[in-house]
Amino acid sequence: MTITYQVKDSVYVNLTNRCPCACTFCLRNNADSVYGSPSLWLEREPTIDEVVASLESWDWKRFGECVFCGYGEPTERLDVLLAAAAHMKAAHPNVRIRVNTNGLSDLIAGEPTARRFAGKVDCISISLNTDDPAEYLAVCRPHFGEAAYPAMLRFAEEAARYVPEVVMTVVGEPVTSVEKQERCRAIATRLGARLRVRRYEPGIVTAKIDE
Repeated sequence: MTITYQVKDSVYVNLTNRCPCACTFCLRNNADSVYGSPSLWLEREPTIDEVVASLESWDWKRFGECVFCGYGEPTERLDVLLAAAAHMKAAHPNVRIRVNTNGLSDLIAGEPTARRFAGKVDCISISLNTDDPAEYLAVCRPHFGEAAYPAMLRFAEEAARYVPEVVMTVVGEPVTSVEKQERCRAIATRLGARLRVRRYEPGIVTAKIDE
């Protein structure tokens, strides 16, 4: 099974296929891999020892970033994520650690989680997707219902207190108009994050792989 895989000059970590959202646009609805990687559907969830072993199979002199992002929401396995990130920080301190997330880890864990990323993660990238809670509910279809959008915003604001860089992302035109992008930018700025507008690429734009 594919625990880690390469995307350009980064190594990505595929911890789980579980996700609290059922996004209408998710790439995994019609594909089993990205950027030519092996299948990202897991036979089972890897142990922390397996994750570390897979991470150590790479030559980290060649890669500048480790990204927790696969075919599921990585914070579904927050303990394993943070243990693997701590290992990377200790073993390869020059490697940047990023987490790509839907921002719902507080709801997944049932408690505040942002402070747990401190000292282990350099960047958290959160899928904002829209400035409209109703649209978010319709498009992302979170299992948590209406609680999801405000929880995601709260997590972003809290994360900005503990992590050096917090990014919130939307897809550019024609998916998200310039006017809506600016409203999203205002939200991100208010929360202490920056907005990244991802380029529209049919077929891969909506994948969780956020380069």
